Amino acid sequence: MTAFTYVLTLNIYSIIRDMQLQNKHIILGITGGIAAYKAAELTRLLVKAGAQVRVVMTQSATEFITPLTLQALSGHEVRTEMMDKAAEAAMSHIELARWADLIVVAPATANFMAKLTYGMADDLLSTICLATTETINIAPAMNHIMWQNAATQENIKILQQRGVTLLGPSSGEQACGEIGPGRMLEPQDIVDELQKQQAEQLLAGLTVMVTAGPTQEAIDPVRYLSNRSSGKMGYAIANAIIEAGVKCILISGPVNLTPPSEANTTQVTTAQQMHDAVMSQISGCDIFISTAAVADYRITTPATQKIKKSDDSLNLQLTPNPDILADVAKIHPKVFTVGFAAETQNLETNAQAKLKNKGIDMIAANDVSQEGIGFDEDDNALRVFWSNGEQQLPKTSKAKLAKDLTELIGQIYKAKSID
Repeated sequence: MTAFTYVLTLNIYSIIRDMQLQNKHIILGITGGIAAYKAAELTRLLVKAGAQVRVVMTQSATEFITPLTLQALSGHEVRTEMMDKAAEAAMSHIELARWADLIVVAPATANFMAKLTYGMADDLLSTICLATTETINIAPAMNHIMWQNAATQENIKILQQRGVTLLGPSSGEQACGEIGPGRMLEPQDIVDELQKQQAEQLLAGLTVMVTAGPTQEAIDPVRYLSNRSSGKMGYAIANAIIEAGVKCILISGPVNLTPPSEANTTQVTTAQQMHDAVMSQISGCDIFISTAAVADYRITTPATQKIKKSDDSLNLQLTPNPDILADVAKIHPKVFTVGFAAETQNLETNAQAKLKNKGIDMIAANDVSQEGIGFDEDDNALRVFWSNGEQQLPKTSKAKLAKDLTELIGQIYKAKSID
């Protein structure tokens, strides 16, 4: 890939990512904490990302930053009063709640989170939060002792159970001079999290099939050919898909993992069984993610009895297994296909060749020769390729990597749908 193409690829990826908040209606709630000063930068970044922003401030928040500042940055009047006669003549708090696609409260004080937990509506912001059916995101900001207080932690647990999304907090030096958890996330980090949420929604309403784990090809009744795949990456992807609210069909080889309860799971052993399971259920799927490490060959005629050890050489005749990924791409061209390539050398060359030869839409490659990633490990790193594009997903836990990959798949799938 040339430098020009690589730069163009990153620009396309950035454009796709930035589209996630384009024209989204966002209510930015600001409560009374020192971190309220960060709301100015957050407003600017949200507007820059293409969102329409309406700012609602509590009275305490106006002691830290003026409504005029937020009005200038958002381009709209800032609401601070519940009893604004002119606005409330038209039930403005209900109108605002219905206008919003999502609500972000940053900073969210311990006091505000307590009010939200117990359904209090004594100001405009808390009233809007009660009157909305859209996603509420809160970015906590408080002293680390307040954050770790049992009451605050219990409130957080209740709010998350009700579907409120927690953004942060981070840990570090605080305004009081102490160090610990409770710092509000930086504005750019909040925007990144909101963009990820929207990217996951790109998959809403779709059905995704995932294959995971190895296959086992019998040599005799007690021996088989297989590989080192643990199934961890495939199961992490299945979980990430489910967390994104997407229907997941999981076709799993033999692994020591518990399938997600929300997935429609089929357990198989051999490559042929996996091929049959995929083909029998692929109709109606929108995306196929082939994470499984399928054996390329099987024994032509497995022995019916255990082969006894001898001093003679043992010759095994191998027959190619069906290529599940290539067959899905060929027989079901409307399905968006994602393959995996575990490589030990020439990663880019081999991955690009597989992408082209199998006629698939994306391929995620990892270098299993590197220590600490890949087979049997809890961490991984991927280099993802698609037509005229690529993206590096750096080393992290397989659970986090699966979420990042799911986001990327949603973006490229959406971009292809638009094309």
